Amino acid sequence: MILNIVVEDRQIAINVSDAMLRDAQDFYAKMDRDMDQGWQMSREWIERPSQLERCQIAADKLHTALNTQNETLVLLMAGYILSRVPNVRSVAINTDGEMQETLIEA
Repeated sequence: MILNIVVEDRQIAINVSDAMLRDAQDFYAKMDRDMDQGWQMSREWIERPSQLERCQIAADKLHTALNTQNETLVLLMAGYILSRVPNVRSVAINTDGEMQETLIEA
């Protein structure tokens, strides 16, 4: 599956294999359990992140992974978004420090 990412003026297509999506389900379940405890999103503590907020968190991690050239984490975070929003068309990552401004278009 392909996730289209927009970061500032760059467009990136990330291809996540079906095998990776399948193999990473335990990892994604652990991410969900961690987020069930609440999450700091920019300046705001979110007690129970919604599905959208969880994907915004993953997009923030994806952005960091792109910047550090961590290809494994890029694929894992793209896969998380694809597995939680199967009809996602694109993700426009906010780079101004406001995670909740990241747009996920389905």
